Amino acid sequence: MLSWALTFLIIALIAGALGFGGVAGEAAWVAHVLFVIFIVLFLVSLIAGRRVPPV
Repeated sequence: MLSWALTFLIIALIAGALGFGGVAGEAAWVAHVLFVIFIVLFLVSLIAGRRVPPV
């Protein structure tokens, strides 16, 4: 998921440099959303992984 966020970030940077404002804005928004989802899932996996297995 992080790779998708980075891909859309690169697309946004290239589109912004070439002057495609609408495409750059949309790609940046998608990259931001995917990054936030990645962070939330990462934190959930950290919390869930700290449980002690029953003996």
